[in-house]
Amino acid sequence: MGQAGEAHYIKIWKILTVLLVISVVGPMAEIKVLTLITAFGVALVKAYLVAKHFMHIPLEPKWLTQLLIMGMAIILVFFFGVAPDVMKHEGANWEHTTAIEFVENAKKNPPADHH
Repeated sequence: MGQAGEAHYIKIWKILTVLLVISVVGPMAEIKVLTLITAFGVALVKAYLVAKHFMHIPLEPKWLTQLLIMGMAIILVFFFGVAPDVMKHEGANWEHTTAIEFVENAKKNPPADHH
């Protein structure tokens, strides 16, 4: 690997380090929107950079990339298909007693504030 190749990887490493700092410092502002942006936005950018520059996905056969995208699409369809039912505490034919008990217990005994 030549000097230019190493410089490329060092540049990507520096970008990833800055994004790490942003994702750690962002939630310290205690602004919910900023926390979500720094958590998920930075994670997506970091995942893209790692996949593109360190996993060499653009060098793989096109069908492999399509297979990866299809797999992710199936996972998303499954999650959003079951999430509305699973994330509820009650349903037409079932009741999530553990979640209900947890919420009621949390209302009676709120967790101590660590600030």
